[in-house]
Amino acid sequence: MPKATTIEINGVAYRKSSCSESSQLCVGVAYKKNEVLVVNTNTQDLVLRFTREEWRAFLEGVKANEFDD
Repeated sequence: MPKATTIEINGVAYRKSSCSESSQLCVGVAYKKNEVLVVNTNTQDLVLRFTREEWRAFLEGVKANEFDD
C-alpha cells in the first residue's frame, strides 16, 4: 500500500495519499485537537471542517459502501 506524504498549507500539515500523485484529484486530511480538516491540495482555497465524530461516521460509511452508486 502506498504511503501518505505530508504537505503544509497555511501552516497546517495535511496527509496526502501518494496514490493521488498521478491524478488531479488530490485531497489532504489534517487531524487537529477537536476537528478534522479536509482540503483540495491543488486549489487550497476551501477547507472543510468536521468533528471527529462526523469524520468517523463518514469513514464507516465509506467502508460499508454506503456511497456507491
